[in-house]
Amino acid sequence: MPTPVDFVTVSTAGLESSPVADALAGLRANEARYFRNKYDHGFVVEPASEAQDTVDWVHGILRSERDLVIASRPLEATAFEVAGIRMAYVFYESGLSINVMYTIEDAGKRAVGFKLADGMEVPQELASTFKFARQRSKLAGTIRGSYFTIKQEH
Repeated sequence: MPTPVDFVTVSTAGLESSPVADALAGLRANEARYFRNKYDHGFVVEPASEAQDTVDWVHGILRSERDLVIASRPLEATAFEVAGIRMAYVFYESGLSINVMYTIEDAGKRAVGFKLADGMEVPQELASTFKFARQRSKLAGTIRGSYFTIKQEH
């Protein structure tokens, strides 16, 4: 069942099995706040098992663009369109968050972003390929992030 993400009262609902559930909930709330403030869009997630098309789309992009397979189990996902951009997020049990920003116009920006919840190690499948920059968030603590540009059509 789709659940709106509250960034005022941060909840770990849906993320309880993560060893960094509190930090992952803060990371999810941070994304919800961003979309509310920038686009007046309500960030709604659902269990990954109910959002299999979104998970498959994200995983397909990772495989075809960088031959990446994420070892951690997806817990939640969401997909929506805002301001001509198709967005997808998958939140993983390890504390990893992957987002795809795919501008619908052919000449637009298209990228995959990785964010690591505070307290988690860099996943082995990403460690040798990506460098992670740090940023501070009131909701999520220290977020480490990286990205790559999508080259193909998806």
